[in-house]
Amino acid sequence: MDVTLGPETPTTRDFVSLLPFRMRLEDFAGREKLGDPPRELDVDGTPGSDPEDGDLIYFVPWGNLGFYYDASGIGHSDDTPHLGTYDATQEQLSQLQGQQVTVEAVG
Repeated sequence: MDVTLGPETPTTRDFVSLLPFRMRLEDFAGREKLGDPPRELDVDGTPGSDPEDGDLIYFVPWGNLGFYYDASGIGHSDDTPHLGTYDATQEQLSQLQGQQVTVEAVG
């Protein structure tokens, strides 16, 4: 799956500084796939977001990444800085359930 990073913020810059890394993806609440980066990300000066399907966010309280596939009813939160968008279908995400994935820059 490819992710296109959003605007340059302290959080997206810090995310890129971690690359490459591996993480396991797990489903959460039938809404998103979660994974843990190697450490917490810098969120100072990064605004929150109103997540939509296809968004990659960072969830500040738990320090994890979230790939939303059903963001219905989720509103704006300062605890969910937007990192980018991804192009996988829900079926493709399901195939990653419980799998270790490599997160790396391409191109």
